[in-house]
Amino acid sequence: MYITTNGGLKILRIGDVQQTRFSFLGSASVAVRYSTACESTSVILRQTSRSLRQMASGTAEPEHVFKFLLVGDSGVGKSSLLLRFATGNFEEDQQATIGVDFKSRVVDVGGKRVKLTVWDTAGQERFRTLTSSYYRGAHGIVYVFDVTRRETFESLGEIWMHEVSMYSTIEDSIKMVVANKTDLGSQREVGTQECVEFAKKHGCLYVETSAKGNVAVEQAFEELVIKCLDTPALLGAPGSGKGVGLGGAGGQAGGAASSCCS
Repeated sequence: MYITTNGGLKILRIGDVQQTRFSFLGSASVAVRYSTACESTSVILRQTSRSLRQMASGTAEPEHVFKFLLVGDSGVGKSSLLLRFATGNFEEDQQATIGVDFKSRVVDVGGKRVKLTVWDTAGQERFRTLTSSYYRGAHGIVYVFDVTRRETFESLGEIWMHEVSMYSTIEDSIKMVVANKTDLGSQREVGTQECVEFAKKHGCLYVETSAKGNVAVEQAFEELVIKCLDTPALLGAPGSGKGVGLGGAGGQAGGAASSCCS
């Protein structure tokens, strides 16, 4: 026998145990078994109702919050990668970042809900004093270079990795080398094998992307998240806990691919 309550909630009495079925938006139902104690029933119904509403609206609280930082020379496509990942869009005339910018996105990876705050730093030397403070608390560092400009690849080892070693505060942060603009294959100046060997030498993941062609952008961030989730030290790092706001993880204030790691 069903007893119908407000909001489409139905309670089926089965001996000393009740089974509750909550229909949401006419499409899904979740069954919860519990004792017949009135107080316990009331608490469970409220929790179940709240969880279902969060799941349906996409507002379920993330289990982890990670801060990722994009670094590299000006013009390599950091802002375009961030825009593509956060919004799915690409702007042909993307303006150079002045200082820093960031966007956030919630993703589901490996059955876990994760909030990412991804920071885009200016590549120009005059902004480095300003942007160095944003290295603090980064769980993932993404070194981006333009495959059509060899000097941007060489500066990863000469400049950007040195910057990270100076200012990064999380020892076990995950590093990734991203070879961007692979859609310009005929103009390529740095080969895949050289990039793979460089990434291995420095203990980094490696992915080839095209922000313009939307190639492997999602994969790059997903691999970074998976690696963070597989690193126990990062799960307990400042800013990675459940429900942490931008003050910790986010700071103060959106070609073929291959990968490897040490």
